[in-house]
Amino acid sequence: MDGAMFWTLAVLAAVLVGMGKGGMPVVGMLSVPVLALVMSPVTAAGLLLPVYVVSDMFGLYAYRHAFDRRVLAILLPGATLGVVAGYLTASVVSEAWVTVLIGLIGVVFALNLLIRHKTHAAPRRAEVAPGLFWGGVTGFTSFVSHSGGPPYQVYTMPLGMQKAVFAGTSTIAFAYINAIKLIPYYMLGQINLHSLEKVLVLMPVAAVSVFAGVRLVKWLPEKLFFQLVTWALLLVSIKLIWDGAKGL
Repeated sequence: MDGAMFWTLAVLAAVLVGMGKGGMPVVGMLSVPVLALVMSPVTAAGLLLPVYVVSDMFGLYAYRHAFDRRVLAILLPGATLGVVAGYLTASVVSEAWVTVLIGLIGVVFALNLLIRHKTHAAPRRAEVAPGLFWGGVTGFTSFVSHSGGPPYQVYTMPLGMQKAVFAGTSTIAFAYINAIKLIPYYMLGQINLHSLEKVLVLMPVAAVSVFAGVRLVKWLPEKLFFQLVTWALLLVSIKLIWDGAKGL
């Protein structure tokens, strides 16, 4: 885990993590696939988790006044159970199959959003049962491969939140999920203490990128913001299907 190629991709991954925590949903999901070009996806996920957690702290500060309490109250209990399920099934669940499933969900949902956007569908209310279900799926898929974005957006995108509230709610939700993943990741040996010096180098890069993401969210028009989120979801989901299929 050294050399110019590793550090180039590691810095890029840290930038993507920070931009994601700054309110650009789905962008952070690209970090593991980017770093997986020079190491296994499992190693990449373990290396980046502390970077995610530190970036979360800056994201929480940036969006401390912009979030939806009801959405978080519904999603987070389900997400907690999803993380626990991910830990308990870590030795038996195929990461490749989960990756393909996440990608398929994301593709179908993104295409549906693009079609619904043309028909101007009315925003939905945050309902408890669907929120608990998609929260569970989010926690599980986030545990497996830091890919909780697609199922999370299946629930939150139709709610019609303003872009700052949407970004803040996403940041808080995944800050919580990443924090509770630390102990099971460590117990499974996915956090390598020997790589902490690399993590310390990447943390400042990710922290600066958080505020770059915040500024970009403020600058983008709301309609364009959600269009970019939807298209990013579609492209990332296609990439996940490709990666999962190769793993099979």
